Amino acid sequence: MLNQVQLITYVDRLSGSDLNALHKLLQGPLANLFGGIHLLPFYTPIDGSDAGFDPDDHLSVDPRLGDWSKVRELSQNTAVMADLIVNHLSSRSPQFLDVQANGRNSQWHDLFLTYDRVFPDGATEAELTAIYRPRPSLPWTPYNLGGEKRLLWTTFTPQQLDIDVESDAGWSYLTAILDRFRDGGVSMIRLDAAGYAIKRAGTRCFMLPETFDFIHRLSDAASERGMETLVEIHSHYQTQIDIAERVGRVYDFALPPLILHALFTGDAKPLANWLAISPRNCITVLDTHDGIGVMDVGADGDKPGLLAPQAIDQLVETIHERSQGESRLATGAAASNLDLYQVNCTYYAALGERDVDYLIARALQFFAPGVPQVYYTGLLAGSNDLDLLQRTSVGRDINRHYYQPDELSTELKRPVVQQLLELIRLRNTHSAFDGSFDLDQPSSSRLRLAWSQGEQRLVLEVDFEQPAARIIEGSSETPLMSWSASESGHV
Repeated sequence: MLNQVQLITYVDRLSGSDLNALHKLLQGPLANLFGGIHLLPFYTPIDGSDAGFDPDDHLSVDPRLGDWSKVRELSQNTAVMADLIVNHLSSRSPQFLDVQANGRNSQWHDLFLTYDRVFPDGATEAELTAIYRPRPSLPWTPYNLGGEKRLLWTTFTPQQLDIDVESDAGWSYLTAILDRFRDGGVSMIRLDAAGYAIKRAGTRCFMLPETFDFIHRLSDAASERGMETLVEIHSHYQTQIDIAERVGRVYDFALPPLILHALFTGDAKPLANWLAISPRNCITVLDTHDGIGVMDVGADGDKPGLLAPQAIDQLVETIHERSQGESRLATGAAASNLDLYQVNCTYYAALGERDVDYLIARALQFFAPGVPQVYYTGLLAGSNDLDLLQRTSVGRDINRHYYQPDELSTELKRPVVQQLLELIRLRNTHSAFDGSFDLDQPSSSRLRLAWSQGEQRLVLEVDFEQPAARIIEGSSETPLMSWSASESGHV
């Protein structure tokens, strides 16, 4: 992976069409902006119950977008990352339809994890309540398999059936996807929901020692095929640090809420504390196809978090206030896609659509250790899509707008977007970012993030009380870029 800004996008929601249109976009208005592109699920179908994360066929490209030859064409110009959906596949998949018809006689029977495979003697109340859950329901759904009623593990939704990744059928299924990715030109894979892949009776069934072993095995299998691995885990910050020591790359999911906290309160200390210890082999994000995570900065049992519980509560309430209540409509019990650890809102809307705050947040992301990824609605400083939310009643759709070509052209001309594109170019081209990182906190409300390589030095100074920020080069006091609540722009 190049040490340059990466783009995260759905094929059709940014291009307005298919892989050909997206390729033209990256060669036209977005040319030379990104060191790689994470294509969110483009498998058949792209419009299931979870926006492609519940594929019927993980091996095929949705024909509305193109085919594998189009993915390979794109990869010739831009490094491509794809999602390996590790934990589950769709109840509409041909494999599961065969199991439904033939039960234990199906060749795919062992692909799907059943309740009794983990709890052959049943489970106690203590064992059931110990299971770590991203959502408030129990993780099983009854299905009729060949005339026999069985409980299947469904960690996320009843339509997303958990794979028994330790079975021969499960491993063959996953490695077949790796082979198809390799042949399609994919150079990096994101392991989606890998933390839930291994279940054991009497445990949390989340990020077990066996899970680490499985992730390592799958990462090795990808490496053998010439692909890097990015592991997606929402969990306590120490877990992220531990995972980072054992895999190629992890996400920095703590960064988005900590930046919001600093901009909302003027208190930079929690952000500074995290930047001092955060994994260096990480991918930084502010926004993704999911919501803004808050559990990543919270406590886990007796392990304290990066923010106190009351600070997290205030953070969430401030997001609701700044978004004028829009995020409240899309979060928790208000929306069908219920996650306990996410606030559904665009990052721009979470900041009250304040251009200065937004550009400071992006500058902090680009100066933080790691390789930055920018989500497509974030690239365009997108507002919440309430119409889409109303049509689907899926909370995360508030941040999954469909841009049409004319709309995209207009959005790219906005001053806030133009300044963000300039910031992306600086992050991609300045050699200081290939050097060493240094952090200084002159006061409780101020931070200095610096990158140095040889004589090249670039410094981001942020005053969160104002808020205001500037980027200076070397020993110059004349900023390359500056933003403040009273006046933003370039000098």
